[in-house]
This record gives sequence, C-alpha cells and structure tokens, in this order.
Amino acid sequence: MKHLPLCLLALVVAGSHTPPAVAADSEPIHRAIRDFLDRQAPSLPGPSRHEIGSIAASGIADGCRSISVSMPPGAKPWGRTHVQARCTEGANWNLYVPVAIHVTADYVVSARPLRPGQAISESDLALRRGDLAELPANVLTDTAQALGLTASVALPAERPLRSDLLRKPVVVRQGQSTRVVSGGSGFQVAGEGRALGNAVAGQVVQVRMNSGQTVSGLAQADGTVRVGQ
Repeated sequence: MKHLPLCLLALVVAGSHTPPAVAADSEPIHRAIRDFLDRQAPSLPGPSRHEIGSIAASGIADGCRSISVSMPPGAKPWGRTHVQARCTEGANWNLYVPVAIHVTADYVVSARPLRPGQAISESDLALRRGDLAELPANVLTDTAQALGLTASVALPAERPLRSDLLRKPVVVRQGQSTRVVSGGSGFQVAGEGRALGNAVAGQVVQVRMNSGQTVSGLAQADGTVRVGQ
C-alpha cells in the first residue's frame, strides 16, 4: 500500500471507515422496537430493562415510512424472546428480532417440601425477589395463583413454583357415589350415581346413575356433577 499514489491511498483509508449500509437501515427499526418495549413496561410485574439483539436489515427494501412492532403469539413476556417488526407503509418487509427483557419482581417458591397431591396452603408458600428473565417463563408471581392447587410432583423447599408443577385438585373420583344435578330456570333435579372416572372442577365426567343410565356432566368444586344448563 506504501507504493499507491497519495490520492488513491486517501480514498482507500476513507473507504475503510465508511459505516455499513445496514446501520442506516436498522436504526429506525431499533428505535421502533425500543419504543414498543417501553410501552409494554407498565404491564410487567416489576421494574424492567431490555436489550435488543442483532437486526438483520441488510437486503430489505428501503423507503419504509411506518414500522409496526408486536409480540408474536406465544412469545414470552420476559426473558430471551423476540418481537416482530413489519413495514406498513412505503415498503414490504417483515423481521423477527431477538430481545432480552429483564424484570425485577417477586416470584413464588415452596416454603417447605411438598408431596405429590398435597393441597397447597398459604403456609406452604413464600416470595423471593429476582430477575424473572433468569427463571422459567411460567413461574408464578403471586401466591394466589397457587392456593387451592395441588403439587403434581414432589418439590423441595425453595423451588420456584411453575404452573406446570401444579394442578387442580380432583373433586370427583372414580367409583365414588356422586350427586348429579340438572335443571333450568326455576327448577332443579338431583339424583345419585357412581363416577366412572376422575375429574377436576370444570372437567367433563361420566356418571352411571342408580337407574342404570349413564350421563355426562361438568364436575363442580363441591364434588357434584352438573348436567345440562
């Protein structure tokens, strides 16, 4: 390079410092994503900050005058997730951009070891505070979300409670004598039968009535089964 003419050398040096075209293309997208995440922050369960990942803007059509940003269906509300940026005026392109959303908030842990099937009470729960991005997306953030449920597996103390580790209690058990109620406006009919399966509240279960007829209804929290409206 030392043998190049001075004017040509200057052009080479200047060209080496020219910013890539992607920087100009990606800045409006970055700004639109930042504004979108800022608007979502008040709905999160605690103070938040976010990081926007690499934007693959090279090769997209320029001239975009309006950018729409959204969370695609199924995207996590915090942690490592992604947003969708779409040009809605002036060009036609669609990008998925990785983001990391950090939220400092309370989350629920088991205050003591829990047995499978154990009904959970207030004394079984405790709150800890931390970054929800470091925890599973389905971690509980309010003790009310766990009360009345049962542990689906054995859980040690201090385990962050996830929704998939808990389940509704069984209110109708196979083989038990079950009260079946049905009715409409101004009247109600009740009878007895034997449940043909287990069910949680709101689940459909079949009952063989004492008459021999088999009916299907929704299990209620009090252990009865409601047929019809």
